[in-house]
Amino acid sequence: MKKNDLLEAWLNSWETSQSDFPESAAHKSEFPREYRAFFFCFNDAQFYEAHDVLEHLWLRCSDANRSYYQALIQLAGAFVHFQKQALFPDHPTHARRVAPGRRLLALARQRFQSFPSTHLGVDVEALCSLCTLWDKQAAATPIPLQTFAPPQLPLPSAHPVFSKPAPPATPALRG
Repeated sequence: MKKNDLLEAWLNSWETSQSDFPESAAHKSEFPREYRAFFFCFNDAQFYEAHDVLEHLWLRCSDANRSYYQALIQLAGAFVHFQKQALFPDHPTHARRVAPGRRLLALARQRFQSFPSTHLGVDVEALCSLCTLWDKQAAATPIPLQTFAPPQLPLPSAHPVFSKPAPPATPALRG
């Protein structure tokens, strides 16, 4: 089975499992499933999977959101580096992953800064702050994910739903 087929199968299974949660149902039509799955994976410390699932959307994207998705992928990529280093601190390659992780945080922050404070239901300023915080933390310790708990991203919130306008008043009938 090809990688795209595996991702499609996983996304179908994941989306079905999310229908059990009413709060997820509100976002079903609001955001692409790959975008929603990214936050699910990232907040479960499945950073490589978060990167992969959003890359699936990013590769097909040709609108202004492409750069935003790329920033999220870079953010997840930074944590892939930090996670590999935490899992294999004595490995010759994985032990030196702080610098590439920090570079990806800087690239992600730079991309995020070109977006408004809220984009696709997410507080972009909070994402920039997270990049800055983790860059400082990664600079201060040799193995960031052993020293600090993995971050939780703010979940996308649906855009405000405007209520339907009230129907026009029915004219009083004369009797």
